[in-house]
Amino acid sequence: MSLPFISRRALVGGSTQGIGRAVAEALAAQGATVTLLARDAARLREVAAALPTPADQTHDFLVADFSDPEALAATVRDYLSATGRTVHILVNNTGGPAGGPLLQATPDDFRAAFEQHLVANHLLAQAVVPGMQAAGFGRIINIISTSVKVPLPGLGVSNTIRGAVASWAKTLANELGPLGITVNNVLPGATLTQRHTSLIEKKTAQTGQSAEAIEAEMLKTIPARRFGLAEEVAAAVVFLASPTAGYINGTSVPVDGGRTGAF
Repeated sequence: MSLPFISRRALVGGSTQGIGRAVAEALAAQGATVTLLARDAARLREVAAALPTPADQTHDFLVADFSDPEALAATVRDYLSATGRTVHILVNNTGGPAGGPLLQATPDDFRAAFEQHLVANHLLAQAVVPGMQAAGFGRIINIISTSVKVPLPGLGVSNTIRGAVASWAKTLANELGPLGITVNNVLPGATLTQRHTSLIEKKTAQTGQSAEAIEAEMLKTIPARRFGLAEEVAAAVVFLASPTAGYINGTSVPVDGGRTGAF
């Protein structure tokens, strides 16, 4: 049985549900030792105990909130200092900003999203890159959105902040490439997760349409004529994290059934 991530440790954000949990499970199944990162201790304990252990890994977790980036980074730095461990794969993932028209967004909406996404990602990268550099191997993968290629209606704050994260990632990729560290983005399209459900529920409340009608209209825009699965997004992350993807750097990979109207 091939286990390409044996002896590698992955730190996966937002890993108690949805795409984050699917990523953690997929990396663990391929031999990685996974450190989960989220704010719900009970759920973290449950997910960590359920992760695959084909190489007898001992998975663990850290409790932190992405809405407090300084505390989040301190938690990770303290963990690395106390254990002497190296994170070889960092998966930046957290819940997206609430939907709504851009003109109705407040300055605080932008500040909160910027802190939760870009600043948190940056501080986590700063915490783990020294270990990656010493190991001569590193993968930073950001779960963003197809909105970095084509903005999505009704997601004004998200479109703005996701674009900033994509530019940050490209800049970081250029700086870290010579160190054997790659930085890439995975862009999920309409994926069957809790966020998908919440966005549908909000649109139902706003328009009075049924969830079925809204989803039917969405499916017309997707050439695959179905919604994605979290496991399909995780498969792209696993590939980009693998040794064979070492020459893929500074790019954004849509996982969207062909919906995005751009190359």
